[in-house]
Order: sequence, then structure tokens, then C-alpha cells
Amino acid sequence: MKAARYYGKEDIRIEDIPEMPVEPGTVGIDVAWCGICGTDLHEYTDGNNFVPEHGHPHPISGESAPVTLGHEFSGVVYEVGEGVDDIEVGDHVVVEPYIIHDDVDTSENNPVYQLSDDMNFIGLGGRGGGLAEKIAVKRRWVHKISKDVPLDQAAVIEPLSVAVHAVSRAEPQAGQVAVVGGGGPIGLLTSAVLKAKGVTVVMSELSELRREKALSSGAVDYAFNPVETNVVEEVMKLTDGKGADLAFEATSVSVVMDTLMDALRPRGVLVVVSIWSKKHEFDMHKLVMKELDVRGTIAYANNHPETIELVESGKINVEPFITGRIGLEGLVDEGFDTLINHNETAVKILVSPSGKGL
Repeated sequence: MKAARYYGKEDIRIEDIPEMPVEPGTVGIDVAWCGICGTDLHEYTDGNNFVPEHGHPHPISGESAPVTLGHEFSGVVYEVGEGVDDIEVGDHVVVEPYIIHDDVDTSENNPVYQLSDDMNFIGLGGRGGGLAEKIAVKRRWVHKISKDVPLDQAAVIEPLSVAVHAVSRAEPQAGQVAVVGGGGPIGLLTSAVLKAKGVTVVMSELSELRREKALSSGAVDYAFNPVETNVVEEVMKLTDGKGADLAFEATSVSVVMDTLMDALRPRGVLVVVSIWSKKHEFDMHKLVMKELDVRGTIAYANNHPETIELVESGKINVEPFITGRIGLEGLVDEGFDTLINHNETAVKILVSPSGKGL
């Protein structure tokens, strides 16, 4: 089968590899669509981070580069392994793409299993990936989804779960005001989740195209260019001088963090969603004097069921965020290049590994 294999920095190859066997307790999935994630882009431009370097196997998967990429994917079940009796051939599914030690409790009793030692992701740390025609995944990580949801939209469930988890960290209440710094994929999806929960959303974003997408999709109520508009002043006008209740940082840019801290009311909640590759000079005095609550968030834990319900019920429409559909052969030139060098023109680019969806 065809698969996109990551060898190292700026080295991704489309190769023929054997299909993964459908072993007891696993589910064989014919991949329909797989999204390109910002994490994939960082691996490509900066080198190995989540992908174990060649010769240094991951402690759980036992694999190292080259690995098959892709962790945001949907598909159709083509085979079920022995012991799997609640999923059938033909079911539409999405995957919670974790690689976690078998002795970690991943039930609802453990809301932080994503923070366990050596955690990694299918499509980065090994165990196949969604940028291949087929994959076999442990039953625990497979979630059924209604056939009424198009499979391309279902592929957005994984990044939307990141947003659902991030929003849950802020414990929002209907009627509150939130400021989202950054209109990339996660910023947009976080905004959409906030709107679905009855929160008024203000976005700060440089790109005109991304601001237009945020407004036209209904993900935000207001979108400002921070170069042209004093975002803090606008937030104060909207809140009668009180400041926003919540803020979400989705850029890993220091000036955005500073703006969000200024825009928050005393005892407001700031959730840092982006992954920072460098240290930030945090204004500790402002943190103290406003008694701000700063919270981190990573991935998700038992958030997929809620995310799927939001999409199945129509509370969130992810279709506007899909801005490109390509085949596997165009992964680098049409996918990675666009998202790295022309990222203001695209939100979520999906790949059809088999080409059947094109």
C-alpha cells in the first residue's frame, strides 16, 4: 500500500509498504481522509520531535524513523480482530491516536492519561499512520461516527478534540466573553467550540483571509487586526471596561500572550493552547496584580465522545475549515508547502491516501 514515510527534516517519501496485520483486539481501517497537522509541519521543518530519531526506538512502539505520518484521520472499517464485538465491517470511524503504556488507566476514571510517561501519537511515534491507505488500530482508540457525517469532515474530529479539551480547561459559562489569539486551525476550532457553548468570542489575527474565515464561518463575533486596532481597547468597550473572562493563546508569539493578559479581567483565565519551542518572558507582576489563572493544555483525554456529539448534532459545522483536498503524491508540494509558506490561504488541508475521495 502507499504511505507517506518520514525519514527526517525535510525528508518525506511516498513509498509502497506492507499492510499492517489486523491482530486480536485491533480494528482494520481503510483510511478515507487524513489532515495535515501543525505538528507534522514542525517535524518537517525543524526535525525530529515526536518522531523518534533513527536508531533510537520509542519505548512503547519500539519504532524509530522512518515512520508513517498522519494522526488526524477518518475511515471505514474493513476488518475486525478477534475479541472485537462492538464494531462491524463498514462502520465509519475516527481514531484517538495515542500510543500509551498498556498499564495506564485510560478509562473515564483518569482524566489525565495523555500526561502519562512516554506518551506519543500514532502517525508520529509509530504504529502506522493516517497518511497510508490502511491502518490497524487498537480497539480502545477507535470511535464510531454517524454515517451522516461526511468522512472528510470526520477527519477534523481529532483537531476539534484538541479544541474541546482546551476549552474544557477554562470551564466556560454561557454569556462570558473570550479572546482568542490566533486564527490558525486550532484558534478557529477553539473559537467554534466556545461559540457552541454560548460564549462571545473576540479574535486577534493578522491575516485578513483568516479573519474573514473566522467571521464567515460563525466561529467568532468579532475579529481584529492587532496592527490596525487596539484589541485591548476593543475588548474593554465590549465588556464595559471589565475585560474578558477567558483568553486562549494559539500562536506561540510573545506579543500575543502580552495582549491577552492585558485584555483579561482580574481573575480571568488564560489557557495556553500552542506548543512553544522557546521561552517566553512572562509578566509575572501582571499575573500577580490581576490574580490571573494561567492553564496549560495538551491534546485530549476522553474528549472524543463530546466532540463527535458536537459535530453529529450540528452544533459545530467543520466544513468551512476544510480548505483543500489533495492526493498522497501532492503531500509535500501541495500540502506542506502551502501550509508552511502560504499558511494565511489555508486552514485544514486533507489528504486522500488512496485517491478515492478526490
